[in-house]
Amino acid sequence: MTLRSALRSAALLIAFAVFPPLKAQNLLIENVSLLDGAGGPAVAGMWVAVEDGRISAVDNAPLEAPDGAAILSGEGRYLMPGMVDMHIHLRGGARAAPEGLQEPPSPNFDEGLQALHGYLYSGITMLYDAGNDPDFILKLREQERAGEIESPRIFATGGIVTYPGSHGSSAGATLVDDWPEAKPLLDAHIARKPDVLKLTYEERGWGSRPTIPRLPADLMQLIVEHYNDRGIRTTVHTSSELRARQAIFAGIDTLAHPVIQGPITEEFARLMGAKRIPMVTTLTIGENYSRLVEQPEYLDQPLYQATIDPGEIDKLKTGTRAEYEARPWTWWMKVMTGIAQENVRMIHDAGGILVAGSDQTSGPAAHRELELLQDAGIAPADIIRIATLNGAVFLGLENEFGSIEPGKRADMVLLDANPAEDINNAKAIVEVIKGGRIIDRSRLNLPVNR
Repeated sequence: MTLRSALRSAALLIAFAVFPPLKAQNLLIENVSLLDGAGGPAVAGMWVAVEDGRISAVDNAPLEAPDGAAILSGEGRYLMPGMVDMHIHLRGGARAAPEGLQEPPSPNFDEGLQALHGYLYSGITMLYDAGNDPDFILKLREQERAGEIESPRIFATGGIVTYPGSHGSSAGATLVDDWPEAKPLLDAHIARKPDVLKLTYEERGWGSRPTIPRLPADLMQLIVEHYNDRGIRTTVHTSSELRARQAIFAGIDTLAHPVIQGPITEEFARLMGAKRIPMVTTLTIGENYSRLVEQPEYLDQPLYQATIDPGEIDKLKTGTRAEYEARPWTWWMKVMTGIAQENVRMIHDAGGILVAGSDQTSGPAAHRELELLQDAGIAPADIIRIATLNGAVFLGLENEFGSIEPGKRADMVLLDANPAEDINNAKAIVEVIKGGRIIDRSRLNLPVNR
């Protein structure tokens, strides 16, 4: 064993140390204005009881506190479901080895855990990682589900599946180019129990990006069927209306991105309303570049200051900002973000299912996604559903998560202001509750607590 390998093994042992499981608690929230996640206005004077991590009762009259319950006053406050980010790539995962190194760098679990804490601090209680180092993200998923780490609920693809040379065909990906020869590779991926299969169906050749190989549509359909037959939902990276349409009719369950190559047609908006294929919004990832160049002061906002290290903020404002300013991609995406906003608004108005996702890796970015949806003309009450219940729909878990009703998991956020009036009020967080347990935000490993 090399010294590098020995050090990596030691680091993994430390990172995977088992801690006492985090346990649910009984809870009663009294006299609160309730936003249940279904998209309606706040209803005042509601009582919510939680037992064994699930919501046991919701009523407009006082409820008896469950045995040993913690009691929260909801007077003058608003309760909504925990928010989601249904497209992240959690930072800290190992990437391909830089030139000159024989082994890739080890995954940075501390970096990943801080990002997870930043999400919880921001009221995000459920995440979907859409492609990462499988050893990194699946181990964190295992620890989260065992209650060994403080984290939002983690759902993950592990490594993506795509065609050789196509978008995302880097370290950790499963590359397939023929059928049925691909089956053993796919079965090895399935053996690691991905929550959702992520495919990419992308040739680029638009904006400032060169053309790359694209997964054949007939092969994509066979892969989707293979996973669906085993009970696994699927999502796909596309960027144009044409490729999104082809993926839908190949049987894909969800779309990982909106159309950003150009305006969609009215027919496509109606198709999305008819098919009810959940589409993740990911407006933030494209807008992020020009925003940093033109408005770096956004990093001075409280949520960014609380969750991102000062040294990283300084680097973003200097070196990263200069790098973004020099990229043609930055300015192309500035133009296309407005077009993508109008595309998602059209789909929403046609009855389509939008799902909040940032394609980034921070709690503040998840909130920026909601701001961009509001700027697109979508009503704040509708955005609450996009950021809560629709995330559960994306995962096929709407019977378990996403709204405040009896029988569902008690993932909730208590706020000091009404997000149905202005979605920025979703940042006015008093308490974050996951599985009925009040998160002690003062103990999270974040700059605000150091």
